[in-house]
Amino acid sequence: METWKRNLWLLWIGSFITSASYSMVIPFLPLFLLQIGVKQQTEMWSGLLFSAAFLAGAISSPYWGSLADKYGRKPMIVRAGFVLCVVYVLTAFVTNPYQLLALRITQGLLSGFIPGAIALVGTNTPEQKVGYALSMMSTATATGSIMGPLLGGIIARIVDNRTAFASAGVLVFLATLLVIFWVKEEKFVPGKGRSSVLNAVKIAAGNRSLLIVLLLTMLTSLSIMTIEPVLSLYIVDMGGSVENASLVAGIVFSLSGVASILFAPYWGKKADKTGFMKVLLTGLFFGGLLTLAQIPFQNIWGFSITRFIYGAFFCAVFPALNGMVVHFTSPDFRGRAFGLNQTANQMGGMLGPLLGGFIGGIGSVQTVFWTTGGLLIIAGFFALLSGLDRSGNELRKERAGAISERTEDQ
Repeated sequence: METWKRNLWLLWIGSFITSASYSMVIPFLPLFLLQIGVKQQTEMWSGLLFSAAFLAGAISSPYWGSLADKYGRKPMIVRAGFVLCVVYVLTAFVTNPYQLLALRITQGLLSGFIPGAIALVGTNTPEQKVGYALSMMSTATATGSIMGPLLGGIIARIVDNRTAFASAGVLVFLATLLVIFWVKEEKFVPGKGRSSVLNAVKIAAGNRSLLIVLLLTMLTSLSIMTIEPVLSLYIVDMGGSVENASLVAGIVFSLSGVASILFAPYWGKKADKTGFMKVLLTGLFFGGLLTLAQIPFQNIWGFSITRFIYGAFFCAVFPALNGMVVHFTSPDFRGRAFGLNQTANQMGGMLGPLLGGFIGGIGSVQTVFWTTGGLLIIAGFFALLSGLDRSGNELRKERAGAISERTEDQ
């Protein structure tokens, strides 16, 4: 088996396990707070625990990206894997919310397994296969996010929440061992000059195409996360009981993940043939329109089917954006580029729920869907008018010319 294919499948498994481990424990944090004796201000603590890791990750991601360009992506994946293992295992022994908050901040500051895996795959895969490879990585995180809560719920039900946290740590440790012994990073070009976050930001600021991709990543992440705080309320509005809202919301959320597993490989192959831009525009425009199409439904079945169709189109977006990060950066800068991209994603993930909660508070739940759909369509027009497609075509011609020159020299 070719090295890039072996790397892809091993990192797919590693990313699946890491994503599943994350979603094994995160949904149960509010319940865990009650278990350790937090009886007052539980909602505040829950929100703080969620946002703290996002903020810490947004701050630290460019730094780890800089080190990845200096020492390689594989060492950064291994480092992040061991950190996650230790954090999850220690979480099983916490006795107060302050300890839990400290571990969540540590997790945000020091983790980065999946972004590192995406960067390694994007850099070590033949250019004509990058779209397919990145879309497959997207299915890994989608599958893990679906299976994680189920596995965590079963472990918590059979034993307890503490065992679920410890089990997540063991699983991430096993995923890290896979990377240590079998993943090979062949196409590593150490970054030139001083590797610092400030320097990375300066280089990115001079790369107009990369800046546009980072803005699109943040806007897209912000858009889809606005629905997060209000989906359960929307299901209750459609006639569901409050008792079953969490279960039904979980199932409805998983539908878009199932669609991603089924359709992401198709969009990846499409991107390799037609370019990332066309696939990105398809995902943004149809994602926005299908978000708006969910508003008229007053029954859970019609709403769920529309969510699934939405997922089948929207799953094209993030692999296309990751592909553009690869496309518009040199190999010796890609660790920093993916670190900055992760920061953009984390910032959107942190701001989105705040915006959704605010809009839902002053308007109706449907208003949040209007906002999300509108933001995705705006992101689509921004991408269309940004000139990224023209820049991509020029870059492809330059690289084709360089390859042709090397062939003639040989």
